[in-house]
Amino acid sequence: MSILSDAPAVHGGRKDAPGGKKPPKRTGPVTFYRQIVAELRKVVYPTREQLVTYFFVVLAFVLVMIAIVSLLDLGLGKLAFEIFTGADDI
Repeated sequence: MSILSDAPAVHGGRKDAPGGKKPPKRTGPVTFYRQIVAELRKVVYPTREQLVTYFFVVLAFVLVMIAIVSLLDLGLGKLAFEIFTGADDI
């Protein structure tokens, strides 16, 4: 006999919402589209100056991360080569 078989989630599934309430009715495609348009009207888009600034900040960050990962890769690769081959002429 399993203890989990007596759990209410096993018997009810999604039909039984907490508190005995029925789950909310799904919206139709037209209502969904209207809600999307309404949310997009609330969006505040950046100015051209802000966009250029964000672009260069992201570009600088990516270049710094590329440099860090490249140096780590080079260093750990040489270390692994030294450990596994025992070569002195790297």
